[in-house]
Amino acid sequence: MRTADVLVTALDQIRANKLRSFFTLLGIIVSVAFLVAVVAIIQGMNAYVKENIAGAVIGANAFQVRRTPLQVGFFDDEAWKKVERRPRITAADAAAVEAALPDAAAIGLTSGWPTPQAELTWRDRTMADVAVFGITPPYQDVQDYRIARGRALGEVDLAERRAVCVVGFDIADKLFEGVDAVGQTIRVGNERLEIVGVIAAKGRVLGQSFDAFVLVPMSRYEMMFGRRLTTTISVKMPEARDVAGAMARAEEAMRVGHHLRPGQENNFSIETAAALVEFWKSLTAVLFSVIPAVVGIGIVVGGIVIMNIMLMAVTERTREIGIRKAVGARARDIERQFLAEAVALAFVGGLMGVGAGWGFAALVAAVSPLPARITWWSVVLAMALGAGVGIVFGVYPARRASRLDPITALRAE
Repeated sequence: MRTADVLVTALDQIRANKLRSFFTLLGIIVSVAFLVAVVAIIQGMNAYVKENIAGAVIGANAFQVRRTPLQVGFFDDEAWKKVERRPRITAADAAAVEAALPDAAAIGLTSGWPTPQAELTWRDRTMADVAVFGITPPYQDVQDYRIARGRALGEVDLAERRAVCVVGFDIADKLFEGVDAVGQTIRVGNERLEIVGVIAAKGRVLGQSFDAFVLVPMSRYEMMFGRRLTTTISVKMPEARDVAGAMARAEEAMRVGHHLRPGQENNFSIETAAALVEFWKSLTAVLFSVIPAVVGIGIVVGGIVIMNIMLMAVTERTREIGIRKAVGARARDIERQFLAEAVALAFVGGLMGVGAGWGFAALVAAVSPLPARITWWSVVLAMALGAGVGIVFGVYPARRASRLDPITALRAE
């Protein structure tokens, strides 16, 4: 019996029993859809963290010298006590790093924790809980901020402690609806500041905006809020390949400046965006460890259902098997036929599961802030699972059909 005839016959059997085939495949469809959808959402989040969040926090081709390590989540008590014992990052540290990295594209300072949340007021409009950062002008280059209107903060603003600021796009859009924000004076807490520039939008992640902030010259900021417990040095290199070497030189300069002896642990942290990405991936790895168990249970249940249905089909088609054997069909032809039906059934279930998972992932991306990205390997894995289930759970019914005695089979009603 030709392979094409085997496949056509298998598909005809599925078509002839549509409803039974669908309910037979429900376990596989749900399991495969879950696999494709969850992997798509996790991969989409990984890509978004790498492409957007990490870049927004640290910047491209950049790293930071920090008192507090960059971490998503909370410190335990012991770790936090160690951080509290660290010295503050100072302007002298920044000067030492700058001297060690003459090839850097930009080196800037920004205020660290605790970041003040202030109420912004313009005329009769207000915005509450807006983050205010003190910076030196190069920080804007490190973060790849693009000025949509007006100008960036400059060295003169810093030197003269000018009462000026640059605001994120959300503030200009919501507080100054219909009005050009540049040149307007806003009240930040109890201080009046003139807006000299608006930064282009960077977007939102999981409903969290990266465009609701105020940047103030560091000298003016410290007059308003005092010195922070932490200060961060941000360094941008011309190329990504320069970052690793620059981090080593910056670490050496910081150790010399902090009078650390060989073998002593650093009392500062040097972080890249990769640290944030890796921490996020470690969280999603937990989900990836759960997925196989959930999918495996569904696949096994679906496979058992397929095996039972195929055994029932063997019983229903006993006379057909006898006739085929009587006209010359060999045992392996019968076995191939029923195995092909089981594989085709499971493969169709996998295909339907991929479609359902793809659609569900697209729906989640459309109606929620969760991004989704379908990956080819999850689709291939889903289809392989479908075909594999058909082979594993279709072997026993197929062999049982092939071993029927043709005389006994022809007597069956």
